[in-house]
Amino acid sequence: MEDTLLDFQKRQEALYRKHARLAKGYTTRLDKKSGTIVHVPDSKMGAYGLKTLLFLLPGFLVFKAFVLAWLGSETYLSHVQELATGSSYEQAGAWLMQVDPITAKLAALMSSLMG
Repeated sequence: MEDTLLDFQKRQEALYRKHARLAKGYTTRLDKKSGTIVHVPDSKMGAYGLKTLLFLLPGFLVFKAFVLAWLGSETYLSHVQELATGSSYEQAGAWLMQVDPITAKLAALMSSLMG
């Protein structure tokens, strides 16, 4: 009797999980094996990460350019070199904060505008 109850609870939890996934969006398809119409959870959620990344990347480049223009290239590069000698997280930060061509051009434009 207890096995039957556990089996029922497992099926019920699976239905709740499926319902939660379907509530976020679904597509209707024809099941090739049985010929019935089934609802399959839609995988639209992956696009949000890409959209967020594409939105944040220009902002990050502008931030790097602003810091580079504000500090000057010598001070900025010394800070990046100091990060490169630190822990693995600091080394990753140094890699992200290194001067790339876009950042250098933006910083040159910003420094001319800043006076």
